[in-house]
Amino acid sequence: MDGEEALDFLNRVARGIAEMFGSNCETLVHDMSVPKHPIVVIYNGHITNRKIGSTEDVYGDLAKYRSSYLESDFVNHLAVYKSGKFIKSTTFHLKGEGYHYALGINYDFTYMREFSGMLENFTRVESDLQSAISEAGENKLSSIFNSCLEAIGKPIESLTKSDRLRLISLLKREKAFAFSKSVPYVSRRLNLSRYTIYKYIKESG
Repeated sequence: MDGEEALDFLNRVARGIAEMFGSNCETLVHDMSVPKHPIVVIYNGHITNRKIGSTEDVYGDLAKYRSSYLESDFVNHLAVYKSGKFIKSTTFHLKGEGYHYALGINYDFTYMREFSGMLENFTRVESDLQSAISEAGENKLSSIFNSCLEAIGKPIESLTKSDRLRLISLLKREKAFAFSKSVPYVSRRLNLSRYTIYKYIKESG
């Protein structure tokens, strides 16, 4: 492949990529064998406002970069252009006898980045609904339990079986057992087995 064939090939690749990925995708070819490395092919140049003959790289002035950048491929790197645009940039080098070209692919994702932030903000939630409902239910159940215990007039550790049956009766009247996981909650508060709580519910009529 000579230089003319190499440039024709890169031109076709650049055009195809630009057409495939649309107007947010700038593709271009730098002639790296010429001082200042001018652009010899460019599509969707409105992304960086460059055109054929421009010597500016998406990262700035190519002349200030080390030779490693001017010789090596770089894939999918972030470039924040001087206009403030956020660009995903990739560079591939093609070298042969008497020629050295660099194919650049620059995708402007500025609006996507902004939309991503908006989408993240919009989809952010405090917790899942089921957990929120469960927590709200337990808070309400706790309030009912405390009120019924206050009506008994004794601390939990001093309750007799008769007191506990009365407490269960009050809880039933307040529809405490309509809440999800109410029996485990009452069992935990009274330090009794769930079997005992179910037994008390039945005994309390």
